[in-house]
Amino acid sequence: MSAMRRIPFIARVVDRIADTPYARKAVEEKADLSAFKGKPSFRVLLGVFLIGFSYVIGWPAISALTALSVYFGEPLLALVGGPVMYGLSHLVFMAGMVLSGAKYSAIFMRWATRMLVEKLNRKKAL
Repeated sequence: MSAMRRIPFIARVVDRIADTPYARKAVEEKADLSAFKGKPSFRVLLGVFLIGFSYVIGWPAISALTALSVYFGEPLLALVGGPVMYGLSHLVFMAGMVLSGAKYSAIFMRWATRMLVEKLNRKKAL
């Protein structure tokens, strides 16, 4: 039996994750969540507003279009307007994520990677 076969699966996964440059850098730099303590910028606040607004214009607007199409007897209103409104809602959501989510998502993922690698290495050492 090869030496690789004797190492448990989880240990191999941990080693492969820990060997990536991204994980090594996150552990070396002690990535943390201190960036969340600061006051959010206008860009972040606008992004969060857009994310919330996308929910308001999403399904409620599609429901309203459907109700109007039934009321007026115009099925094309819902058949065309529904997907258009859903697409618009999705674009507004994505704009919000670009404005607010990109910076904080990267910070959170670096911290989560560091925590995962350190925790799994502790378990592997036991």
